[in-house]
Amino acid sequence: MSFAEQLHRLQAFLDADELHDEALDYVAAHGYLTALSICAETVPDREWIDALFAEPPHYADQAQHEEIESTLILLKAHIARQLASDEEFELPCDLDLGDDPDDSELRGWCIGFMEGVFLRESAWFENDEEEVSEMLLPIMVGSGLFDEQPEFADIAADANLMDDMIVQIPEALTALYLLLHAPDEKPAILKPRHH
Repeated sequence: MSFAEQLHRLQAFLDADELHDEALDYVAAHGYLTALSICAETVPDREWIDALFAEPPHYADQAQHEEIESTLILLKAHIARQLASDEEFELPCDLDLGDDPDDSELRGWCIGFMEGVFLRESAWFENDEEEVSEMLLPIMVGSGLFDEQPEFADIAADANLMDDMIVQIPEALTALYLLLHAPDEKPAILKPRHH
């Protein structure tokens, strides 16, 4: 079975209504896996798979169980390769929140991404908190999870600003990946290491 076919079957499985309400659908799972691929700390497969589904899904049989989980792991590796390449990162949805942001796939992708961040929040922010926060901003805005905070509410109220931020997501992902995986490529300020 080709990777495309495996992805197709994964998508059908994740987008089915039978899954737990808290489980991530395909587009949200893609965002989630993107965050996990960017995070400098590796989260064990078992942990992130269980968190993705919220509760164990009902598989038809053991073969389907293995196939879905191995496809998720393959997709995560595929996303990591994309992030590490020089090409612009492609999201599985339009970079547009549309007329009803809550229904848009992009919002789902951003929420999934933030779920991935929350899984290891300290690992994201421990070294370059300000820079990481700045790069995460377009995704945080897209997720709608922070709209109750005044600065986010202001951005959400300005459609043009919102669009400007949303289109920066692919660049932000590449920048975050480089920041968290190849910190030596930028001039580092040497700090004394405390033991």
